[in-house]
Amino acid sequence: MDPNDTPPPPSSPFQAPFQEGGVVLDQSKTAEASGPPIQETVVIPAGGAGTSSPPPQGGSTAPSGVPENPFIPQGVAAETPPVPVASGGGSSLPKRILMILVFLVLIGGVAVGAKFMLGAVSRPKLVTISYWGLWEDSPVLESVLRDFEAKNPHIHVIYTRQSPQQYRQRLQAAIDRGDGPDVFRFHNTWVAMLRTELAKVPATVITPAAFASTYYKVASADLVAGSAIYGIPMEIDGLGLYYNEDLFSAAGVSPPQTWEDVLNVVPKLTVKDGSTITTSAIALGTTGNIENYSDILATMMMQNGASLAQPTGKEAEETLIFYHKFSDPADPVYTWNDTLDNSIYAFATGKVAMIMAPSWRAFDIKQINPNLHFKIVPIPQLPGNTVTWASYWAEGVSAKSKNPDAAWQFLQYLTSADVETKLYTQESQERLFGEPYARVDLGRSLLSDPLVGAYISQAQTAKSFPLASRTFDDGINDQLIKYLGDAVNGLSQGSAPTAVLQTAAAGFQQVLAKYGLVSATAPPPQ
Repeated sequence: MDPNDTPPPPSSPFQAPFQEGGVVLDQSKTAEASGPPIQETVVIPAGGAGTSSPPPQGGSTAPSGVPENPFIPQGVAAETPPVPVASGGGSSLPKRILMILVFLVLIGGVAVGAKFMLGAVSRPKLVTISYWGLWEDSPVLESVLRDFEAKNPHIHVIYTRQSPQQYRQRLQAAIDRGDGPDVFRFHNTWVAMLRTELAKVPATVITPAAFASTYYKVASADLVAGSAIYGIPMEIDGLGLYYNEDLFSAAGVSPPQTWEDVLNVVPKLTVKDGSTITTSAIALGTTGNIENYSDILATMMMQNGASLAQPTGKEAEETLIFYHKFSDPADPVYTWNDTLDNSIYAFATGKVAMIMAPSWRAFDIKQINPNLHFKIVPIPQLPGNTVTWASYWAEGVSAKSKNPDAAWQFLQYLTSADVETKLYTQESQERLFGEPYARVDLGRSLLSDPLVGAYISQAQTAKSFPLASRTFDDGINDQLIKYLGDAVNGLSQGSAPTAVLQTAAAGFQQVLAKYGLVSATAPPPQ
């Protein structure tokens, strides 16, 4: 068969025949993302905007509803009773009048003392809570924190933006020492790793029923266990199909909606100079130079009905072979290899027409090439089984917080509809768009957005698994990704798909058992 001829698509795109041989991947080509964000702290003055010191403990003004003197109505000046003149012309007061005056003085003193004590008891003690975030700069959150403190002058919030590198380890170490944050951000796949650090959300903040109606199904699957809720998400993200509008227009093709569509447009978008690929159609088939390859392959496996906990069998093998075919020089849809640039950079510079990536990659692409014309649409699907990907961050409260009531009060405020809307607006002033809403009611407003809308429309069918890239957790995600990458590379080096997946599945079981997600005595995958 002529390699330039496109074969008729198979009845199921993932059932393509396995091609022996392939290209040995050079994982050293992985491009590094921009350096970690600086760590900074926002110190908001206690007592809210314009307040430089805590409220006074007492004062001369009586509490509402308590007159300065209980014998005199508020707003009415006290009149000094007339002093009668002794009949003999002397100036001494009768004992009766003197006793009344002494009584009034004593009553006034008691009222002042009661007023002081009441103020001391009713005024809450000033507490300070710390909040660790990852992505937002201080100016974005500053006005939100000031508003919270203005409404809650007894709570002072210190926000610190952390670097994502080794964040999970620093977080757990700080909480274990007893000096960790009260409120913190964590990845949706980390619940198993943070089970002793995460406090359960009180029913006074949100109930499981209210949670299920407020957020997408994947959030309940990730963050709720029975009646226990372990975190509240403020954003939803996953994978979208980025496409270069100019390259698509020049080739006369439309964005693919199915994997069969992908197979049909790849030959029309691929440009070669002899055997050298000068413009790729889509970044698929390798590991080292494809950002989020683990998310992509995990989604494809779920679409094809494979079990990610034990990725063996017909469905898993078909998916692995299909993924590899785009980097196989012997395959008619060969369009990518490990000599090409990192997929994000290649897309930004017009060297690849399509990539699959999370929403925030749009910021990197625009920074590299502000003039690039691109849009984001939902990822391709197989007929009859729509599955999309979820990888997002949530907010939790430390089980060792010294001020849990204040921490939950702050988190309830932070995840309210009004505050999230304000945050999205402020974030959009700093970049292309804010964090896509995790709340269903707010997400509807973003459906028509050419960049964010795809992630909102896919949220209803999204699923997750700890194969999420760039969590830098050195834990469940990074360890499973290593086994999956070995399987892809092994196939490229000529190993049989059954063999490489058996090895990966055995590794998966060990990692999942380590974090209590499967039984340590479970039989090995067959």
